[in-house]
Amino acid sequence: MNIKSILLNVTGLTPQVVTETLYALHSQGQTLPEQIHILTTSEGFQRARLTLINDGWLARFYHDYQLPAPNFSERHIHILQQANGEPLADIRSQADNQAMADSITEWIRTLTTDPDTSLHVSIAGGRKTMGFYAGYALSLYGRPQDRLSHVLVSADYESDPQFYYPTPYSQVIYGNDPTRKPLDTQIAEVMLADIAFVRLRHGLDEVLLQGKSSFSQSVIKAQQALGPAHLNIDLKQRFIKAQDTVIKLTPADLAFYSWLLKRQLANQPLPACPSDGAPEYDFAGQYLQEYRLINGEMGGVDRTIQALQHGMSKSFFEQRKSRINKTLQQTLSQAASAYLISAVSKRPQTRYQILLDADQIQYQEENKG
Repeated sequence: MNIKSILLNVTGLTPQVVTETLYALHSQGQTLPEQIHILTTSEGFQRARLTLINDGWLARFYHDYQLPAPNFSERHIHILQQANGEPLADIRSQADNQAMADSITEWIRTLTTDPDTSLHVSIAGGRKTMGFYAGYALSLYGRPQDRLSHVLVSADYESDPQFYYPTPYSQVIYGNDPTRKPLDTQIAEVMLADIAFVRLRHGLDEVLLQGKSSFSQSVIKAQQALGPAHLNIDLKQRFIKAQDTVIKLTPADLAFYSWLLKRQLANQPLPACPSDGAPEYDFAGQYLQEYRLINGEMGGVDRTIQALQHGMSKSFFEQRKSRINKTLQQTLSQAASAYLISAVSKRPQTRYQILLDADQIQYQEENKG
């Protein structure tokens, strides 16, 4: 499978970090991107457009090193937006900071949705906060094939507005300091430093991966998925709360889940699924106590009560377990594992448990009616 490589540069007033990054990749024998994107402010947009495109510095680099040009034009230079949708000129307030974080996060989420791409994020340009948010967003959404880097330029050439990359021929520019000493671009040193980052993508639920989300929402969801498990059960309101997420269960499913939890809290033996043709009467009695606590006294017309008149059958046990686990997985995604009804021993002695300790389980006041 052909994986398309994408370079995303975060820039401010120094668009030359784009050509410096490309040179470093080429000089280190690494694959150059097929597509380039730039995230910047409105001032950064003008600088990138005028220098890289109008003044031809990007095309000059590819010509100098006889390389095929990437997919890049003015439409690949993206201006970060304020909360009201206006272009972001600079980061001067908390609102600007939040809007910038959200915009960077959404771009990186978008650029990591296609499994047939690899994303290389370079944080060499722009304000330090821009680089921080780009790195953090990649930590949230990055995949195994994605990378994060910073370009390093020898001191005399760093931030010099005349320097864009080491040329394959001698070219004189002048130092960006009071001495204005002459410098030869051919001998400049530029290298790429990879930055290791923790990939948290597996902890995000599918809603965040597929839809627009703010930076703060993404962080909260990742913290929930990776933080310690805690379960709150409210039988009166008929829901459980896991990872700060409220999950509604039917009375029949909630009673089954609560029955398992209370057996664990009472240190009773872990239950096995009843065998075919051998329903468990004790299981049915305990389960119905929970069910009536939730659903009240419905009498013999209640289908769940009727189904358990002759004990808890294998099909009843398996159906409840399957339905509950499916609901948990759909709601919590990767964070569901601690809350699932899990098999904890091998056949034919398979028994089931919710993998939580007693201090991770909390019941609200039960319905005494």
